[in-house]
Amino acid sequence: MKPQVLLVEDEPGIQMILADRLDLEGYEVDTAEDGDIGLQKALNGKYDLIILDVMLPKKSGFEVCRTMRQNNIMTPVLMLTARGNVVDKVTGLQIGADDYLTKPFDTMELVARLQALLRRSQIPGARLSDTYEFADVKVDFKRSEVTRAGAVVPMSAREFQLLRYLIEHRDETISREELLKEVWGYEATPETRTVDVHMAWLRQKLEENQKFPKHFVTVRGMGYRFSEV
Repeated sequence: MKPQVLLVEDEPGIQMILADRLDLEGYEVDTAEDGDIGLQKALNGKYDLIILDVMLPKKSGFEVCRTMRQNNIMTPVLMLTARGNVVDKVTGLQIGADDYLTKPFDTMELVARLQALLRRSQIPGARLSDTYEFADVKVDFKRSEVTRAGAVVPMSAREFQLLRYLIEHRDETISREELLKEVWGYEATPETRTVDVHMAWLRQKLEENQKFPKHFVTVRGMGYRFSEV
């Protein structure tokens, strides 16, 4: 079965080029030209990946992504932005996007990013029970849901994958390079800051005191370690 992709892009030319290229690459593409339509399709459809432009009519890509995550739609999201603004990129990751590309971009790079997202979402993790608990946090692997003190914690698919990997390898020190390869699917990249950013999001959402983390621990010069205590 072909991977199902939702492409939310309001520029007809870009939408046509990307849809044609993805079709050639073996994806089945559904499209939406504004944020309202895109959100409804994302909430009601069964997609493997979502490509989401930031600047959209009616609802921005940020609004669409945020609402998806609030409704526990954990489909991997690749955001497209015409702005090179670092704030836009950080905002996208913070509200639940898994990756981003700045326009103009090479379609080959977009396809590579999608393949990495798809690969990570399909690789089964080590055997775990359906749920795992630490402190006041409960992780439901079957439902891809995280709660803290009984309240649902909005989390991107990438954050959830990172959390799962850390739990699977709890009490082990894991390098940034390993996390990039196993969670992001990147064989090699000069940038490891993305791991630090996502770890910061996990601390912000799940630690009692993110400045003095007990569970998501930095091991200087080596990487990170997850600990129950």
